[in-house]
Amino acid sequence: MVMGVEDQLGITVRREADRVVVDLDGELDMASAPLLQSALDSAEVDPETMVVLDLQSLQFIDSTGLRAILSLRDQCRERAQQFAVTRGSPQVQRLLDITGVSEHLQTPTA
Repeated sequence: MVMGVEDQLGITVRREADRVVVDLDGELDMASAPLLQSALDSAEVDPETMVVLDLQSLQFIDSTGLRAILSLRDQCRERAQQFAVTRGSPQVQRLLDITGVSEHLQTPTA
């Protein structure tokens, strides 16, 4: 059985009161990063809506995945949107901390 990119990263977009939450499950890497961009492009997020990337179920991330997250953050800034990420799994959080990326990302407030 051959696994496709869609099998490596599950993306669920859900709307909450004042935010859109994007749940990531699996691996965010060179192969799957374009799926994240596509999901957000098709979500039709209103400019006043906060975008929250939920990394709790993300098991792996590589440098391309890090760039994808920072690119989304920059896109949100350009649209004057708030952007935040939840803490990831220990492995993902460690990479965010070691690379210094976590210092450039805000965590959502309740």
